[in-house]
Amino acid sequence: MKVFNTLSGQKEDFLPGGDVVTMYVCGITAYADSHIGHAMSYIVFDVIRRYLEFRGYQVRHVQNFTDVDDKIIERAERLGIPSQELAERYVDRYFANMDALNIQRADIYPRATEEIPKVIEIVEGLIASGHAYDSDGSVYFRVRSFPGYGKLSHRNLDDMISQASTYEGKKEYAMDFALWKSSKPGEPSWESPWGKGRPGWHMECSAMALKYLGETIDIHGGGQDLIFPHHENEIAQSEAFTGKAPYARYWLHNGLLQLNQEKMSKSIGNLVSVDEVIGQFSSDAVRLFFLSSHYRNPLTYSEEALEASERGAERLRSALLHRTQTNGEGGKLGAAPFEQRFVEAMDDDFNTAQAIAVLFELAKEINRNAEWGADVTEAQETLRRLAGVLGLTLEEKTQLTSDAGAFIELLISTREDLRRNKQWELADRIRTGLADLGVTLEDTPQGTRWKHGRPPEPGE
Repeated sequence: MKVFNTLSGQKEDFLPGGDVVTMYVCGITAYADSHIGHAMSYIVFDVIRRYLEFRGYQVRHVQNFTDVDDKIIERAERLGIPSQELAERYVDRYFANMDALNIQRADIYPRATEEIPKVIEIVEGLIASGHAYDSDGSVYFRVRSFPGYGKLSHRNLDDMISQASTYEGKKEYAMDFALWKSSKPGEPSWESPWGKGRPGWHMECSAMALKYLGETIDIHGGGQDLIFPHHENEIAQSEAFTGKAPYARYWLHNGLLQLNQEKMSKSIGNLVSVDEVIGQFSSDAVRLFFLSSHYRNPLTYSEEALEASERGAERLRSALLHRTQTNGEGGKLGAAPFEQRFVEAMDDDFNTAQAIAVLFELAKEINRNAEWGADVTEAQETLRRLAGVLGLTLEEKTQLTSDAGAFIELLISTREDLRRNKQWELADRIRTGLADLGVTLEDTPQGTRWKHGRPPEPGE
């Protein structure tokens, strides 16, 4: 099994450090609805996790939420609500969107605001070792103290500084970056040895990865737009703090989704929300659209391409509808060669495009052999199982509009009020009614989550 490592710039044998593959994927900054570019990245890493588990690995998957950030603070101020309330609103919407796309939940979803002690521990350690310095209540990383700076993005520090624009006067060097930011009046802040402030963006991820996965992790993932400066800075501060390299054995980055020849981005504003897409297309169609291209390649969004993927999903579903009625004269269709080719494709840096081509070939053979009266049951089971590795349900398309999602959230809120007032029977009626409509509720310590789809039957 080989994966392309951004750090080395080539494919390498996949050799994790232990029995459990540790995987950290950068999550959203929770200040707006998730867009379809987010979905692309999380579908890619969902498939990588599913395939590793298919190959027999146990995976420990951590994905963070940035729930304190300049953009969160600015938008919360405009709306006149606490920044934490705004962040939690979009975290909840993120879960609803990703559940609708059949993305498995990570094992842990740490939030930056809950990891302040770990952040302070790392920053103190970097100051003590001379890799960081306090300046007027903020703390900066000394880039020149880390000789390997630029190794992930394959950039030279001298070239970077020649291209750097003006920088804050309280920094020693233009490329130094913030580990801890002093707070402005009215902003969310935490006490620290340097005064009230909050973590720098890059530091949040280092703190969470080191805390939950250890000093060296197997896979670190995200979009290609995070290579520099985010992931470059993560490496520098993490390896400087622990004294160990590598911080991550394999750096995997997905290509970016484009709309009208530009990267889809909240900051640019050229967005298609996940709500819009799942209101029109099935999760299988969305996944086929993304996975029919190699994950490292850029991809251009279009409704026409999604419509073609919807037709492709229907072709795969139709191959599962045949019911074998034969006296054995038609023979039996085996699927072992197809599974072998599927594995070969996925072992080659998760080549989902080639793996999907194998699924369509298998579906074609199922249809043809069924017409001849062959027993295609085994082949159908193989098709369903391999499709599941890609997160395809091969179930009939269901739609859930954003208005319906908002109504479900309102019912959940009402149910929570009823439960607080000990009106258990009415609260249960809401749960039961939603279940009849295919909406499953899950009560967790962080609140009630919902998922659109049939709940598992006992024993599944």
